[in-house]
Amino acid sequence: MAKFIFVTGGVVSSVGKGITTASLGRLLRNRGFTVTVQKLDPYINVDAGTMNPYQHGEVFVTEDGAETDLDLGHYERFIDVNLTRHSSVTTGSVYSEVIAKERKGEYLGGCVQMIPHITNEIKERILRVAVDPPADVVIAEIGGTVGDIEGQIFIEAIRQFRKDAGPGNTLYVHVTLIPEVGPWNELKTKPTQHSVIKLREMGIQPDVLICRSNHPMSEEMRDKLSLFCDVQREAVIESRNADTIYEVPLRYEEMGLADLVVTRLGLARTAPDMAEWQGIVDRIKRPSRRVTVAAVGKYTDNGDAYISIGEALKHGGIANDCHVEIDWVDSEELTEDNCAERLSRADAIVVPGGFGHRGIEGKILAVQYARESRVPYLGLCLGLQMAVIEFARNVCGLKAANSEEMDPATQHPVIHILPEQRNVTDKGASMRLGAYRCQIVGGTLAERLYGDSHVYERHRHRYEVNNDYRDTLNRNGMMCSGISPDYRLVEIIEIPSHPFFIATQFHPEFKSRPNRAHPLFRGLVEAALKAQAVKDQ
Repeated sequence: MAKFIFVTGGVVSSVGKGITTASLGRLLRNRGFTVTVQKLDPYINVDAGTMNPYQHGEVFVTEDGAETDLDLGHYERFIDVNLTRHSSVTTGSVYSEVIAKERKGEYLGGCVQMIPHITNEIKERILRVAVDPPADVVIAEIGGTVGDIEGQIFIEAIRQFRKDAGPGNTLYVHVTLIPEVGPWNELKTKPTQHSVIKLREMGIQPDVLICRSNHPMSEEMRDKLSLFCDVQREAVIESRNADTIYEVPLRYEEMGLADLVVTRLGLARTAPDMAEWQGIVDRIKRPSRRVTVAAVGKYTDNGDAYISIGEALKHGGIANDCHVEIDWVDSEELTEDNCAERLSRADAIVVPGGFGHRGIEGKILAVQYARESRVPYLGLCLGLQMAVIEFARNVCGLKAANSEEMDPATQHPVIHILPEQRNVTDKGASMRLGAYRCQIVGGTLAERLYGDSHVYERHRHRYEVNNDYRDTLNRNGMMCSGISPDYRLVEIIEIPSHPFFIATQFHPEFKSRPNRAHPLFRGLVEAALKAQAVKDQ
C-alpha cells in the first residue's frame, strides 16, 4: 500500500503549504521513492478554469487537460513529474460526482449525506491518485486554513483516512506561521498553538509542525511548541524565508524533515542524492551573468498570475548560468510615445497569454518594438496572436487586421475562433486543453531549439491563426514553423530574418523544470545574452 502524507495550514493562508508539499516531494524523490501529489481545494468551483488571475493566480494546465490550481505547477517543477486531473480535487467536482451518482440511483435509495457519501468520495479520489500511476508516497495538500468552514469536510475525510489506512501508513504535517510582533519583532507561538488546538478539535493530531518565520526560533520556543502542541521536539521544523524557493528543500534536508518522515512511515532508509538540486541552487545564487527580460501583460501587479512564466524564465537562466531579472510591464500603460523608452532596458521581450481586449494594443506595440528593434521575442498563446496581428498590420499592409475575439466585425480576422468552438456556450473546461502533438518544420529556429521534428505541448485557447492568411504571412516573411499533424492549426510562428523571434499557440512554461529548462526559454535567455553583448560593443 502507498504511504499518505496530508499537509494542512493554519493561522493564515499563503503560508507556504504548496512549497512545503513540493519540497517534501523532492526530498523523497531524491531518496528513490515514486511520489505523486494532490491538491484538495475547498472552493465550490468545479475547477480553476473560470477564476480571475487577480484573485487566484494562474490556471495551471496538466497534460490531460485539467485546469488546476497553480500549486500543481510547483509540484511538477519540484518533483519533475507530470500530474493528471486526478491530482486536482475541488468541492465542486466532489459534489457534482456524488449528485450524478445519486441521480443514477447508485446509492440504492439511501439518504445522501455529508458523511459518509461526500467523505467517501474524497477518500476514493485520494486512493485513486495513488494507483494511476502507482506511487510509493502520496502527498495531499488541503487548501485554505484549519477552521475554514468550506474545508471542514476535507479535514474530516483525512481524519477518517487514517482509520482506514492505518496510522503507520499516514502522516499529518501542519504548516503554520510564527509571527513577529511589537517593536522588538518578538516571535510568538500562540497563533500556532491555537491552530493546532482547532485541528485537534476536528480529530487530527499533527505529527509534524512546519513553522514559518522570518527569524530563527529559539530552542525554548521549539520546546514550548513540542509541549503545548503534543508534537515530538524533532518534529518541530523551522522554516525561514529563503533567497529562492528552490533552496527550501535543502533547508528541510538540513533540518532532518525527510529522515523524520521516512522513519515515521516505515519506508526504507536510503541516502539522498542532493547533488543536482544543490547545483541548481548554486547557479541561482551565484550566476556569472545577468539579463533583463520584459514581460508585457495585463496582470503584472499580481506575481501569481504569470508564475509559471516567471519560473520558466528563471529556469532558462539556470541553464545559461545567468540571473534573469524580470521587468513586469503593464501593457495598458504602453503607448506609441513611451513604448521604446519603457522597453529600452530589455535584452528580450515576452508577451504572455490572456483573454479579452484590455491591454491588447500595448501588447501589439511591444511586439512591434521587438520586431523592428531586433530584440529577442517569445510570444505565448495570446502572444502569438498579437505577433500575427502586428505583422499583418505593419508588414503585410492589412491595417484593419485583428482577432475576432477583440473585434468580431474586423475586416481582416487574421485570428479567428476555432470552428469546433463556435457553438460552445459553457466557459468551464471547454477550450482546447491539454497536450497535443506539434509537427516542426525542418531547418527552422523551432527545430534548432527543440532538436526534434515533433513535440507535445499543453494548450489552453479558443482562437487560432486564420488559415486564409497563412500564405500572405509567409510571403511577407513570417513562417509557420510548427503545425498540427493534420496541417489545420498553426502551433509556432517565427521570423527567419530576425535574430530570435518565435511564438507559440501553446504554453511551454507549463513543462519547464529547474533541472530541465524548456528549450524555448533556454533559447530566449541565450539570445538575450547575445543581444546584450552586441548592445555593449
